[in-house]
Amino acid sequence: MNWILLLLAGLFEVCWAVGLKYSNGFTRLGPSIFTIATMTVSVLLLAMSVKTLPLGTAYAIWTGIGAVGAVLCGILLFGDSVTIPRIACVLLILSGIIGLKLLTP
Repeated sequence: MNWILLLLAGLFEVCWAVGLKYSNGFTRLGPSIFTIATMTVSVLLLAMSVKTLPLGTAYAIWTGIGAVGAVLCGILLFGDSVTIPRIACVLLILSGIIGLKLLTP
């Protein structure tokens, strides 16, 4: 269950990262409220997951999900560049997330 909470926390982190872009530096009310709400949910879910998961593992996976998701959303929603080095780096982050999950009891 705590792994599911951590996955959800990471997905909410992606949501608030995208919300930051749409909030335009917190100058647009709707996207700003969305961003703050998803930040809050993300951190609360992370806090719940670290009750039993190792802190370093949980935090690294949380930020990794957020980083990979933010890069993908940047590409899909905002036209960020797609280059082989960028994709290779995202795959390295993804391999780290998978490795941490597999190596954590």
